[in-house]
Amino acid sequence: MEPWNIEICDVTLRDGEQTPGVSFTCEEKASIAALLDRIGVEVIEAGFPAVSTYEKACVRAVTALELDARVCCLARARREDVDAALETGVDMVSIFFATSDLHILHKYGRPREDVLVEALDVVDYAHDHGLQVRFAAEDASRTDPAFLVEMYRAGSDHGAALVSFADTVGCLTPLEMHRVMARLVQESPVPLCAHCHNDLGMATANTIAAAEAGAFQLHTTANGIGERAGNARLEEVLVTLRLKGGVDRYDLTLLPELSALVARCSGIPVSKTHPIVGEHAFAHESGIHIAAMLKDPDCYEYVHPALIGTKRHFHLGKHTGRKALEYVVGSQGFSLNPDQIGRVLALVKERSEQKCCVTPEVLIELIRQVQGAA
Repeated sequence: MEPWNIEICDVTLRDGEQTPGVSFTCEEKASIAALLDRIGVEVIEAGFPAVSTYEKACVRAVTALELDARVCCLARARREDVDAALETGVDMVSIFFATSDLHILHKYGRPREDVLVEALDVVDYAHDHGLQVRFAAEDASRTDPAFLVEMYRAGSDHGAALVSFADTVGCLTPLEMHRVMARLVQESPVPLCAHCHNDLGMATANTIAAAEAGAFQLHTTANGIGERAGNARLEEVLVTLRLKGGVDRYDLTLLPELSALVARCSGIPVSKTHPIVGEHAFAHESGIHIAAMLKDPDCYEYVHPALIGTKRHFHLGKHTGRKALEYVVGSQGFSLNPDQIGRVLALVKERSEQKCCVTPEVLIELIRQVQGAA
């Protein structure tokens, strides 16, 4: 299978920072950007320079790192926003305007053709000043596809190297995304970008559907942070690209480190059941599962923990079976006979049903209790 033709633009430092209550320092942005670069992310969207003088300085701090990744920033379709971008030394600017009839009515109050002409003037301005331009449609998923085609073709004519489709309110399903992307990929003269929000919990699935339909640049955030329910999760997208798209150039073993860094800097913890990087992503309690996995981990793990540089964990609880307990007891350096295993197992289930976490320390206590009663 030929690997999918994609690149990643991670927007943790811009869209991720639009999570309510999140604000990264310049030092934090630089640390996150450096780690994204080590993972192999091709484009890092460092911020929105027109927001404030400090934001401009933070974007400049990222460009000063001289990363292998191209550094991008966001700009409204205004020349002053492009001027702010130019002051930061970024490689690329993402110029956006709202394209749906709903947004055009309430934001601009003018015909969409007039808004497009004004936006194209800003594309010209940025291109003439040496910036690579991504021409982005906000609320594209609720925009007339014919207008998107018109916009993308005009953007290409004015020097845009990429055009972008934003599912701004996260309203699409993967089948809907695939259908619209397949059409736009065919009709756009330049590579297409997919920017998905997670309001229906489908941002990662929609991003992968877009890639399957031919989208080139995929937008993500670490841990899926972002406005409202967040964005497509970088860790899920990269692992799926490896397993389903044959894309093996990213260092997935750095994903847990990135996740922990972003959780710390954002103040938003990662849930235990978060795929790939959650504490329980490779944790097993069911006795039936563990008994099979002791023979072959493929029985209950499609994603192997070694892929991201971590290990699986067997937890003890009410669902634990003898085989799992024997394995865990042995890993703690104890040797118990079948009768002792049975008694420890009964105590493990009893403790678990009382909502007590059976930690290694608790297990050792139970083992010694049974050994002492012999």
